[in-house]
This record gives sequence, C-alpha cells and structure tokens, in this order.
Amino acid sequence: MFEEYLYTYHEDDLLNILRSEDKKQHYSLTINFLTLFEKNAKLGEEILEDSINLLEQFDKDLIIVQRVLKKKYKDNTVKLRVKKKIHTRITALPLCPELHRTIFPRNEDIGSFLRVNGTVVRTVLPKLLEYKKVYYCSKCKEPFDVKIDYEQFNKLVVPLRCPNIEGCPGTNLKPLKDEDQYIKDYQEIKIQEQIGKVGLGAMPRSMWVSLEDDLVDKCKPGDDVIICGTVIRRWNQTIENSYIDIELCFRANHLIVCNDQQSAIMITDEWMHEFEKFWEDNKNDLFAARDLIIASISPQTYGLYTAKLAVALGLAGGVQRSASESGGTRIRGETHLLLVGDPGTGKSQLLKFAWKVCPRSIFTTGVGSSKAGLTVAAFREGSEWHLEAGALVLADGGICCVDEFGSLREDDRTAIHEAMEQQSISVAKAGLVCKLDTRCTVMAAMNPKSRYNLNLSITDNIKVASPLLSRFDLILILIDTKNEEWEKVVSSYVLQGKKPGAHKNSTTLWSLEKLQHYFCTIRSMTPETTEDANIVLSKYYWMQRQSTYRNPARTSVRFLESLLRLSQAHAKLMFRNQVLVQDTIVAVSLMECSNDDGSPDSINTLYTKFPLCPKETYIKEMERILKKLGLDDILEKEMNLWCNTSVVHLSDTTNTSLDDVSKQNVCFKKFR
Repeated sequence: MFEEYLYTYHEDDLLNILRSEDKKQHYSLTINFLTLFEKNAKLGEEILEDSINLLEQFDKDLIIVQRVLKKKYKDNTVKLRVKKKIHTRITALPLCPELHRTIFPRNEDIGSFLRVNGTVVRTVLPKLLEYKKVYYCSKCKEPFDVKIDYEQFNKLVVPLRCPNIEGCPGTNLKPLKDEDQYIKDYQEIKIQEQIGKVGLGAMPRSMWVSLEDDLVDKCKPGDDVIICGTVIRRWNQTIENSYIDIELCFRANHLIVCNDQQSAIMITDEWMHEFEKFWEDNKNDLFAARDLIIASISPQTYGLYTAKLAVALGLAGGVQRSASESGGTRIRGETHLLLVGDPGTGKSQLLKFAWKVCPRSIFTTGVGSSKAGLTVAAFREGSEWHLEAGALVLADGGICCVDEFGSLREDDRTAIHEAMEQQSISVAKAGLVCKLDTRCTVMAAMNPKSRYNLNLSITDNIKVASPLLSRFDLILILIDTKNEEWEKVVSSYVLQGKKPGAHKNSTTLWSLEKLQHYFCTIRSMTPETTEDANIVLSKYYWMQRQSTYRNPARTSVRFLESLLRLSQAHAKLMFRNQVLVQDTIVAVSLMECSNDDGSPDSINTLYTKFPLCPKETYIKEMERILKKLGLDDILEKEMNLWCNTSVVHLSDTTNTSLDDVSKQNVCFKKFR
C-alpha cells in the first residue's frame, strides 16, 4: 500500500532525489500524515499502531520505488542514482488530544506515535552508534544479524545460542570481521514542557529524545521544537537486589525548530481584519486608541501611564539590523527596560503581565538566579560534557523578566553584558566552544539600596555599574513620596473598583488573548524611518551630548540607537510601516522621563495617570520639544498636518483650557 501511495503522490519528489547530485549522506521524504490518512486510512492506522517496525519497512520501500523509477525514466542527460540512505519522515499530525501533546506523554502512551511540543534545555554531543552487527556460529557457519535494543540504552544483546531454525546447538558465536560496519549518527537531547502551557503551580517535566541520521545537530539549547515520534521506555542493566531504573524516552522521526512567536500563537485573517478595523475606526484620534491598548496592560494597577507605555514598547520591539546591513555586526532590535522604585509601586505586576502577554517568555528573580542559571551551564554525566540552557537562552525570541534585579551578585550581573547587547552568549567550558543566541528583551525591576536621593545619579542610588546601565534603553524611577492627592485616588480605585485610566467603560479594554495576538502581529513589522524623524533624533542626541548634567555612560552611541528602537516600537504600536515625527516625540518624551543624571529635571514616573485629552497633550508636548530643539520648520509642518486633521492649535485656546491640559499632562511633571 505504501509503494502505491508513493507512485501516486510522491513520484516527483523521488525523481528529484534520484537526480540530485548533492553530496549529502542522508535524504528525507516528508509525508503529510493528514493527506496519507485521507487517501489511505488503513495505512495511517497501521502507522499509529506499529510505527517503529513500519517506518523501518518504509525506508526499504523507498529504495525499491527508486529502482523502479530509475528503470522507468531513463534520462540520458541526467544520471539517475539510487540513494540508499533515505528516510521516511511523517509530519503534520492533527491537533487532537490523541496525537498532539503539550503535556509530555506518560506510561499509558508507550508505543504510540505522537506529536510533542517542547523547549530544548540540554544537548549531548553527537556520537556514532553501531546499530547492527553480523555474527556467525562456529559450528554451523550460519551468519545472522544482531540489532541493538533501544530499550536497554542501545545495548547490543547477543543470543546465548545459535538462532538457526534447523536447531543448531552451537553456543560459540563470533562476529564477522570482514563484514561492513552498520554505523549511523546518533544524538540525545533533553526537552522540557513549555512553561506557558503548564498549569499554574505545576513543575514543567522533561524528557529525553533520541535523534538519528539527518536529525542530528538540527537544534540547540533554547530552541522550541515540534517532534513527531514514538514513545518508548528504556532501562539500565539489571543488578541483583536493586531497583530497576526505568524512564520514558521519545524516539524522534521528524523535528522542526520554531522559535518565532507566530508559531506559538496563530495569527488568522480574522485577527488582522479586526486590528485594521480598530485603527480605521479610530483614525481621527489615534492617541486615544493607543492609550486604550496601554490601559489594557495590567489593568489591576492604577495609573503608571509612562511605565505601561514603556512595557508596551518593549513588547512591540524595534527593528533588528542583520550583519549584512550593518557591516558585519548585528544590531539588536529589542528594547531593554529597568524599573527602579520603592516596594509596593507595581513593578512586579507589570513584569508578570508582560510575561503573560508574550508566548515565549521566562520569569525569574535575582534571589534564586545565578550566573549559570541566567546564561548557560555545563554538566558532566559519565565521561561526557553537555550544555544546559539558562533563562536568557530559553527566552530567545521573547522576553526575559528578572524581578529583584538588585539581588544578583556583581559577577552574575557582568555575565549578562554580552547577552543584552550582542544578543549572544559565547561558551568556552570543558572543551565546549560555541555561541548561543539570546535575542530577547530584558525587563528588570529592582529596589534602591536605601532611600532614593533625587540629587544623586541612579548609579549612586542603586549601585549598578555604568556598563550594565548603558545597555538598558529605558530606566524609569518610581518613588513613593507619600502624595496625599495620589493616595486618595489610588485608595478609591482599590476600594470602590473604579476604572483604570481615562476609559470609563472597562468592557472596552482588550483581553489578554487579544493583546497576545496584537503584539505577536506587530513584532514582525519593519517600519522605515522618515527624513524628518531622523532629524529630530539626531538633533536631540546632539543636545544631550552637549548637556551639562549628561552621564557619559548613558549618552553614548547606544543612546541614539535606543532612541531609534523606541521610535520604531512606537510606530509598530500604532500599526504603521513608517516612523513619523510623532513616534520620535514619544521616544524623546520617554527618554526625558528616563533622565538619570541627577539634574533638576529628573522625573518621578510613579504619579503618572492617563491624560483625558491624549491628542491635545501630545500636541503640547510636540511644541515644547521641537521648540527646544530649534526645529521650527518641522514644527510648522506638523502643526499644519494636525490642523488638517481637525485638531485645535493649543495657542488658540483660552488660558483655562491650557491649564486643564497642563493638569492632565502629569506624565512630564515632576513630583517630589
């Protein structure tokens, strides 16, 4: 039945393999299980019942079909060569509980052919495996094959007497020395259940997976993988008066690496149409629509407008420039965020909500983390060394949230310098020299060592070295100064259940599922920067370099890259493919909130609430920044643009309305 299926649906694929001149040792034919089951249900059921023996027979059938096709299509121009090292790979098992598992299989699933999702946490160095050996009986001279037993850790079990069907009593069995050796590549990896799919309070389980032939070296620690294979059990050699150590193992047949977030959350056309309709309906007040998304972030905490905006930009991310575009060096696109403040100011709540929104994320604390736990660890089992991924490697492509960042030891903090800026970790341990990717956004929160002194720089307040601080794009300060008016608002919000932000109807807030789909959608966008936006960023960068209170460690070239990343992230948040002047204005405003040089303009971002008139608040802030930078031509151009969109110029309003707008613009007001 399988040969007939190959002739009908995979003849062209096999002809391409026959014509191939690649010097590959192994070739694979990928077969869609859904198509196979639809065309031949009996064959699909047999694969699920006895997958190991059937897949071995399928590999032999592939060689037979190749020989038949070679005789059928004799091409004089292209030489057809039969590939003997060819393998059948079954993929696309349906998403049903019987065949697809997010929680690892148990003892009841032994012998089942399943699809498993997991994260690679440990890899063992590849090695050669002798999977078969030819023996002969010294009495009857009859040769026979002895295969390894996967259930006994690939042990070659030689029978005690001759297996000749004629009943030879010989017990002296010797290997044939002149026979070709049957050796193949072999590797074992350890995968762990994805943390986001494990129940609350449950420990993620791990499982060993055996890879053979062309599946070897297809993944590394930190990769999210989808594996189709057979569940088997294996045990070590039995010893008298001792317990038998039995474990479950997964013998892989097909492996796919899927590190992008879109693979974790399905972005359908319905979601895209909903997001496009949302921005189309709110095109007359884009900033109010943006504030609705920001208010949906951690709605249980009141206010914190600036901090929530920074978290939203961190979830959106900037645009990464590859090595070819930047002259051989990869420029990161992830925005790192550090929240510094007193206890009880909502820092951990923001980090936990960001951890829930991002499907590929890790949440850890500095109290229980070490240098090896954050980066990568080398372990020795027996005579072999292997690597085990840490938090930053496991969060590759997502977010790594580190609470209690100040509890990390100084040498542990220095270990993440390369991971934050170069987005990789270089490993040279126990003879293992490699480089692992850590392309993740780092969101950290910490308390000052003592009471925060606004007259000192943040370096003196939190005792963190400048090289590490320069890697954070935003450093927001949240200080509890016991403001009476703020305490009344917060207490009424907590006790009376008032609605967050300026949105009176809480039902309009986005759900967690909608936020997950939205941020996964916009992370793949690559907005281009306009000429006016570049002028604003370069002018502000030059002004900061000339500032009297500037911190040399913060106002380096990384400062300009941070401005660009924040502008790109805001353009993504606004669902645009261009970085406009308004995106740079928001980035400059956030950077001024992140001013940590101890100047009189230092800002406490704890007492920031959502503005009642977001559009007017933005125009006032745009006028202030562009006049401060001396960009009157860009200001005039922007004001004409906003006037054409039915926006009232602030200078034309009365003094009373200006005072009202100023009261709402507390995001850029200092509280001491």
